[in-house]
Amino acid sequence: TQVDLKTYQMQKLNELLVFIKGLNEFYKEKLKSIHLPILSLKDVSRLPFTTKSELTEDQTLYPPYGRNHSYPEGSYIRYHQTSGTTGRPLKVLDTTASWNWWSDCWVEVLKSAGVTNNDRAYLAFSFGPFIGFWAAHEAVQKLGIISIPGGSMSSAERLNSMLQNRATVLLCTPSYALHLAEVAEKLGLNIKDSTITKIITAGEPGGSVPSTRSQIERLWGAKLYDHVGKTEMGAYGYSCQEQNGLHVNETHFIVEVINTDSLEHVEPGERGELVLTNLGRFGYPMIRYRTGDAVVYKQEACACGNPFLLLPGGMLGRTDDMVVIRGVNIYPSS
Repeated sequence: TQVDLKTYQMQKLNELLVFIKGLNEFYKEKLKSIHLPILSLKDVSRLPFTTKSELTEDQTLYPPYGRNHSYPEGSYIRYHQTSGTTGRPLKVLDTTASWNWWSDCWVEVLKSAGVTNNDRAYLAFSFGPFIGFWAAHEAVQKLGIISIPGGSMSSAERLNSMLQNRATVLLCTPSYALHLAEVAEKLGLNIKDSTITKIITAGEPGGSVPSTRSQIERLWGAKLYDHVGKTEMGAYGYSCQEQNGLHVNETHFIVEVINTDSLEHVEPGERGELVLTNLGRFGYPMIRYRTGDAVVYKQEACACGNPFLLLPGGMLGRTDDMVVIRGVNIYPSS
């Protein structure tokens, strides 16, 4: 039987809340006055917000990983940290189950871009402690696609590897896709007629900016799909064949858009701050997380047929002063 999305979300949310109220020290304290079950999206607004500064402060008080890890340390297998340059980066651990959930979210990103197991994926990414394309690498393998890693290579080496291995999908940041195109021109490599047909970007808003996207598409002769995720949240949004914004994966995330002053929900078409709750990451849950990203949402269904909420134009900017340079978050105020 078909369960409607809101019912499914509430069921998942309550499962998570029962679990973390009992086992997660960080949320046990935050949620102590909350009575379950939560029955509707209106009820969700009774739950307290979570902020990045709270999480980093918690890690300072309870080093090294803070209290937002629901299981004993021995249950965790992955370590990532945020790409921010303020003070200390946030350290995030994932269990096998939570990491599997991450890659499931990325499988949706790949499917929405039309990637199939006939593709060959090239990951032009350094595979450091940033989450970046780690989960994409796992998802590529889940779909039975060959994953060609481009870690620690020069741009010229990456281009040659891509061409020699006849890669069909390139995964990188938007600014790096432009940089690779410049390098290819200097080296006299014809990327426009190469086997690359799709580019999936992450880490910067460029992939949803029409002028940037069309420039990348023109240089590569390929179609560009954007994706958005956060170390502390998961891979929550992706673009579709219509390329008109980002769909939020509502199977795995509850999405709200709030006014930063009143903290009330805004109307469709009104700019506000994106607030997210992840539903499948029991090892590192995140309830009503204020992302600091400015978005607008639309209620009408997208022409692509995906029923999930659409954020036209993707990330429209920040509600604070953060800027992203080469995929790294920089806060000028600090």
